[in-house]
Amino acid sequence: MKKILVTGAAGFIGFHLSGRLADRSDEVVGLDNLNTYYDVNLKLDRLKQLEGRKNFRFVRLDLSDRDAVAGLFSEEKFDAVVNLAAQAGVRYSLINPYSYVDSNISGFLNILEGCRHNSVKHLVFASSSSVYGANTKMPFSVHQNVDHPVSLYAATKKSNELMAHTYSSLYNLPCTGLRFFTVYGPWGRPDMALFLFTKAILEGRSIEVFNYGKMRRDFTYIDDITEGVIRVIDRVPAPDPDWSGDTPDSATSYAPYKLYNIGNNNPVELMRFIEVLEDCLSKKAEKNLLPIQPGDVPATYADVDDLTAAVGFKPSTTIREGINKFVEWYKQYYKISL
Repeated sequence: MKKILVTGAAGFIGFHLSGRLADRSDEVVGLDNLNTYYDVNLKLDRLKQLEGRKNFRFVRLDLSDRDAVAGLFSEEKFDAVVNLAAQAGVRYSLINPYSYVDSNISGFLNILEGCRHNSVKHLVFASSSSVYGANTKMPFSVHQNVDHPVSLYAATKKSNELMAHTYSSLYNLPCTGLRFFTVYGPWGRPDMALFLFTKAILEGRSIEVFNYGKMRRDFTYIDDITEGVIRVIDRVPAPDPDWSGDTPDSATSYAPYKLYNIGNNNPVELMRFIEVLEDCLSKKAEKNLLPIQPGDVPATYADVDDLTAAVGFKPSTTIREGINKFVEWYKQYYKISL
């Protein structure tokens, strides 16, 4: 049994991960600030699902509160930390950029300091497929250069990778970064496409389809994400003896540091994604076709060979399976009968 801090525990991925870890008898401390970026009631309802588990405790705390974070780390003495707390959303970063610095940069620094001063054995942190930015070579590999982000959100996630490497190098802190690819499923975020589309279609409103439906995304089901994260938690990175500064590989290091993609390794065109959703809802969508938005990328596609080699796992849930499970959850949660 490990004592694990999961930040963003009331969030989509954090909620699912906290439940899985508690079910396998880890002692889980779930942290969240319950901000109002989206419906707080959904976050509270997620936490209600975790209540009563003897291995789970919730702490309401903002990661940007340096003293409070330091106190938590000093008191709890975690074995491992999974940092999933972040200001999410590509488009929102064009509206409120300062919130991304507060949460994703300052908050992450406080996590690193807590790990450094309290002998945390492994820090696993969420990065994003957004870091690939202007890259066009597919599939995206963790061994590629990612120095051309196209949103501030992506830039903060790349910053997290750099900050973690610095602490890994300076203080021998084992760090693993996970680049998530378009996560979806039950209890998902209301600002994500699947949630927005489902709500609009059921209410008889049109949906906004960007890049005229030609966007391609490596949609990854939530259960595949949590399985990958759990396996990575248990695999503490070691220094790579073959790493060379002459030909530096950003996915590994002379320090105990590693990066992985977690994606379905099977990109789907947005219009096809909508067709499957229509089938699951037995209702057609009225589509408002629009150009690509600033900060968006036309396609994502994950190379997951490193993840498979390291932990013996590869996401495999089909979009039909995943979307159907989301629709069933949505109908039950909002008490909709079709």
